[in-house]
Amino acid sequence: MKGIVLAGGKGSRLRPFTYSGAKQLVPIANTPVLHFPIRQLVEAGIREIALVVGETEAQVREAMGDGAAFGARFVYVRQEAPLGIAHGVLVCREFVGEEPFVLYLGDNVLMGGVAGFVERFARSGADGAVILREVGDPRAFGVARMAGERLVEVVEKPAVPPSNLAVIGVYAFRPVVFEVIAGLRPSARGELEIADAINGLLARGCRIEVEVTPQEWIDTGKMEDILAANRLLLGALERRIAPGARVVGSAIAGAVVIEEGAVVEGCEVVGPAVVGRGARLVGSRIGPNVAVGDECLVVNSRLEEAIVMARSEVVDCPGIVRSMLGRYVRVEGAPAGARLTLGDHSRVEPGP
Repeated sequence: MKGIVLAGGKGSRLRPFTYSGAKQLVPIANTPVLHFPIRQLVEAGIREIALVVGETEAQVREAMGDGAAFGARFVYVRQEAPLGIAHGVLVCREFVGEEPFVLYLGDNVLMGGVAGFVERFARSGADGAVILREVGDPRAFGVARMAGERLVEVVEKPAVPPSNLAVIGVYAFRPVVFEVIAGLRPSARGELEIADAINGLLARGCRIEVEVTPQEWIDTGKMEDILAANRLLLGALERRIAPGARVVGSAIAGAVVIEEGAVVEGCEVVGPAVVGRGARLVGSRIGPNVAVGDECLVVNSRLEEAIVMARSEVVDCPGIVRSMLGRYVRVEGAPAGARLTLGDHSRVEPGP
């Protein structure tokens, strides 16, 4: 079985971070989002994986490499324009060949992995399978119309949802799906929709298995989603202080990870939290739910519910909360309670 991970798209809902970077490389708990679907596919025994890329191909290639670091082999497939999820599948037709495959959207985080889903699909003989999850407001998703335990239709962003079961971005198919996609017409938004591909399979009499997951799942499309995913993943951490980290005169409470080369001096760190490689924290209170990236500097500041990406500096800030700071950002003197959304290379400094 092979894997397809969609790693293109412009990520307009995640601006300003996606002005200068791929949305799938935005870090949560100091790990790029794209790592999670890749790791889960490998854990499920899938080693040959196509990464579907677009305008940010160079960044994704540089960050992900050839797959060896993940125990996989990557093939990069270019999608020249964002023409829909089903189109992203279609451009991988040659890569897939006659094998079944798992499709995983590269900006999704599903806790618990997909190994069981993959194994059940392989045994089932079905032509497709989807993971569903109950959601509070299904109107923003593809929604399953069910007849008992049988999938009848997927309705895209319905005004009146037929159920509260959302399609969450993990699918499995056999190659018959390519014939269906090749015959699709673009939707009103100019895309080949994966919902239409599933409905096309159903119209042919193909069997589509469904699995309703109880696991936490987040589509990391907006900043609020990224912060929610950060809380979720930090909550799964176990306390670890690397041998090469240095903690001096500091109080460390709860599930805190301090990576190699980091220095924590005169601080209070309240888990869950992670401090990246080579970061330096001085006289500050960090946490809960904070990820400080590699080689960051935090001095005389307080951070809570925040992501600070690599090589950024926070100085003399008494309370930054529910914030995302990009790479190479400098924030000095922000007031208590500040909520900041700053793209790469931004600066916030006291006025004259």
